[in-house]
Amino acid sequence: MADVTPSPVAPPAGAPRRFWRDRAVLYGLLALFAVGLAGLISATGWEETWAELKKITALQFIGLLSLSLINYLIRGARWHLLSRELGLRLALRHSVLHFVGGFAMTITPGRIGELVRLRWITRMSGWRVERITPLPLADRAFDMAAMGCVLGGAVFLSQAGGISAIPVAALAVGTAIIVTRPTLLVKLVEGAFALLRRFPRPFARLRQAARSMGVFSPLRVSGPALVLSCIGWIAEGIALFLLLQWMGADITLATATTIFLFSTLAGGLTGAPGGLGGAEAAMMVLLTMNGVELSQALAATTVIRITTLWYAIGLGMLAFPVAETLSRKART
Repeated sequence: MADVTPSPVAPPAGAPRRFWRDRAVLYGLLALFAVGLAGLISATGWEETWAELKKITALQFIGLLSLSLINYLIRGARWHLLSRELGLRLALRHSVLHFVGGFAMTITPGRIGELVRLRWITRMSGWRVERITPLPLADRAFDMAAMGCVLGGAVFLSQAGGISAIPVAALAVGTAIIVTRPTLLVKLVEGAFALLRRFPRPFARLRQAARSMGVFSPLRVSGPALVLSCIGWIAEGIALFLLLQWMGADITLATATTIFLFSTLAGGLTGAPGGLGGAEAAMMVLLTMNGVELSQALAATTVIRITTLWYAIGLGMLAFPVAETLSRKART
């Protein structure tokens, strides 16, 4: 029998350098997060903040992680749904693995590094990357739409954060509508090119990607995708609500959900990797505006960011090498 042992695949040029660069960025952000956190705790009082943190039991902390995991798995199922609509026939476990593994690259500017999911898909399916470019666009669009819908409903029920949350919700929904309506998106791309009259090739690729987004527009696709997205983000709002309740803060579920989603969107608008700095600042301001004591707000913000952002990065770093290995074997 012929030897069918796959030959080793040489790593791309510059891969070791990028590996250490990404690790340096991650550790640098962790250090900045720790330094900033220590400064805030010092300003508000170590004893008060530590007393709030000690109210959270190990079982409760695991519950918060479980709610975040529900969000990631549901959104991973949505990624699978959208990929099947494109014609990909990867197993559900592979789609979820790719989605979670992409979280390892959350710290890259603009989260561009999450496009590593496309590399895994091209290896396992044999498709050209141009055919699956609409997938991450649609994924981000449904995230924006769901966050906007849930945030709008929560603002209506709670009025947390005042009128300022409404424009953010409207912007999120509006962006999602534009991205998932290919005709409108094509017109915007063509209009931008008519104004600039430069970069014809990138604009041509954008127009092609915009046209291919039409596959996700039918209600049989967009309906389930939007429902799954809403459930996932509601789970995160429930996590913040439970955390504040365990600390003794008097706050409603609608208000907690509003604060979580608004601060997440606000952090994303800053352009910082993972929304670091902006999300924490927005969350603390909104919590204190709604009657939460400063020590409680600081403790809650710290815990919720650990159980969401840093938990996602940790899961991604565990899944990343598995997805990379499986995709290389499939390509070979």
